[in-house]
Formats: sequence, C-alpha cells, structure tokens
Amino acid sequence: MKINWGTGIVLAFIAFISFIMYFVINMNINKKYDHDLVTEDYYKKELEFQNDINKETNAKSLTQNIEWEKSDKGIMLTFPKDLNTENITGKVFLYRPSNKQFDFETTISLSNHNLLIPDKRLLDGRWNIKVDWQYNGKSYLYKKEIIY
Repeated sequence: MKINWGTGIVLAFIAFISFIMYFVINMNINKKYDHDLVTEDYYKKELEFQNDINKETNAKSLTQNIEWEKSDKGIMLTFPKDLNTENITGKVFLYRPSNKQFDFETTISLSNHNLLIPDKRLLDGRWNIKVDWQYNGKSYLYKKEIIY
C-alpha cells in the first residue's frame, strides 16, 4: 500500500490526538497526580489578605511577639509577658502542607503566658503555624513555618 502525503497528515493528526488523550486520561485517573488546592476557600482567603497584613503590622509593633519552642511534650507557644493573659483570645491554626487531613485548629487557652500544642497531634515534618489572636479589642497575627 502506498501512503500519499494526505494519508500521512491524517495519520499524524490521529497519532497526535491519541498521544494527548493518553496524557489527559492518565492525569485524571492516576492518584499520583491528584493535587488539592492549598485551602478550600481560596478566593475568600484572598479577600481577607489585607486584613491579615494589618494584623501582622499590629503584631510587629509589640515590644515582644509570640515565640515558639519545640519540647518533648510538643510545641510551646509563648505570648508576650507584658500582656494580661485573661484578655487574650483567639485561635491557633496548624496547617500541614503535605496532607490536609492533619490540619487542625485549637482555641487559645493560656497557662502562664504559654500554650502547649501536644506532641500526639503533630507529625515530624513541616508545619505552618498561624495564631490569630486579639488583645483588648485589637487583632494580631503570627505566622511561622516550622520543622517539627
């Protein structure tokens, strides 16, 4: 059978379309390529970004910001010593970039300016800590990427 240039072009198109379809189907079926968004409410979080910048600016204006320390019991967050702990409210969000099933949040409950995040809730590896807290009606934000 003799293949002319018209048949060659049609065969090239069929081969190209088959090649592309193989990759499209492979990417949709294979779990190795299944990636989630960083957060479910991505656009809502984007609109709150300026608010977060203002909170971080407030936190930087403090004489002492939140500090963290890894201990054998977990992660110890230490709030500024010059603040009254009874007036501090807020939440701590821990985000695990590699697996969203391990993400969690906890309310701030201080003991002597310290908040302990227990070791049993944490896996070794990278975590993003976000402390969104208020003191006397003013909002503050502390963000830190840590390796536990």
